[in-house]
Amino acid sequence: MEKWLFVAGASIFGMLGTAHLVYTFFGRRLHPFESAVTEAMKKGTLNITKDTTVWKAWKGFNASHSFAALLIPGVYLPLALFHLEVLHESTWLSTLPVVMGGIYLVLAKKYWFKVPFFGILMATLCFVAAIVVRNL
Repeated sequence: MEKWLFVAGASIFGMLGTAHLVYTFFGRRLHPFESAVTEAMKKGTLNITKDTTVWKAWKGFNASHSFAALLIPGVYLPLALFHLEVLHESTWLSTLPVVMGGIYLVLAKKYWFKVPFFGILMATLCFVAAIVVRNL
């Protein structure tokens, strides 16, 4: 059961990260609702540098955010499916997705919207349940 809870949690993060990456580069789901805001972002620069625009930084931040979320299934799917003993032997590796999930939950609650919040909550609960099941 522990294995499948890790797989479920990692898969949820994978779906969220993939959707976010697709939305970053295709379609308008992550564009500001007001087109004037998008245009201002494309023209505006940052105080830290004039070498990029707010729009390019926005795209880059969204892409890197997606890849960070995809790192969780990239690590935990192979561990859970083929090397579960590594998760048993390492408190750090088995609790890290709970910590990351908690961080993402705080961010989702404060800055995002309901869908990522509840997806992250479900994934994090799967990781917590995997640890509980292992310790029973």
